[in-house]
Amino acid sequence: MKKYLLSLFICLSGAAPAFSQTYQELAERAIACAEQDSLQQAEDYIRQALKLEPANPHNALLFSNLGIIQRRQREYELALESYTFALNIAPRSVPILLNRAALNLEMGRNDQARIDYSLVLDLDKENQEALLMRAYIYVCQHDFKFARADYERLLKLVPQHYNARLGLATLEQKDGNLQKALEILNGMFAENAEDAALYVARAGIEHDMQHLELAMVDLEKALALNPSQTEAYLMRGQIYLTWKKKTLAKQDFEKAISLGVPQAELRELLRQCK
Repeated sequence: MKKYLLSLFICLSGAAPAFSQTYQELAERAIACAEQDSLQQAEDYIRQALKLEPANPHNALLFSNLGIIQRRQREYELALESYTFALNIAPRSVPILLNRAALNLEMGRNDQARIDYSLVLDLDKENQEALLMRAYIYVCQHDFKFARADYERLLKLVPQHYNARLGLATLEQKDGNLQKALEILNGMFAENAEDAALYVARAGIEHDMQHLELAMVDLEKALALNPSQTEAYLMRGQIYLTWKKKTLAKQDFEKAISLGVPQAELRELLRQCK
């Protein structure tokens, strides 16, 4: 985040007429403070620069950097306002649109994030971040047809794109195309043989196919690689329940709770362990 703040400033300021010295100095001091995590001081310098030259067209950059700083301080509403001010000045800025989209997503404003990512793609049809994140939003909104289109578009640009392949496998699984989903995941293991998340994903497909023994092998491998795989404990616990191994199931559900799963979400499963 700190590096991005600096590089964005250099990129935009370098293409423009020279700032007045004081305005330039304030902007540079803001970046230096942000890099040192003196975020409130950085914000103060930016506000001084904005007050000094309120009509400067490069205030788009300052508002964008202000939004980055406010987001780091978890002042999300203020950050959203700052990004919007920046886009009022520079509506075709892809980096600022991506920043606002990411913030909207973080705030749970999925529709607004999707709109921003779509604006990015209107400007840059091959923007990988926008394609990936819009596909993710479509999946969350159960618009699987549009999610598939974005994943496939991304894979045409980057055929080995990890998240796009994983996302497409998930869609195949949701559509009931279990063998196709399995083929996609199996193809990914050649480059990611030690990826715990892939083993969990494959176990989920094997579970849907009622190949519980195979699913258990993959879950054991996932947990050997990464003992913090919450989804692996949940799935293994459900398999243990199916096999009437209630004590082992309870242990896995309790482990998932210790890793952050709300106990209320597992109340029924824990009841079945009695």
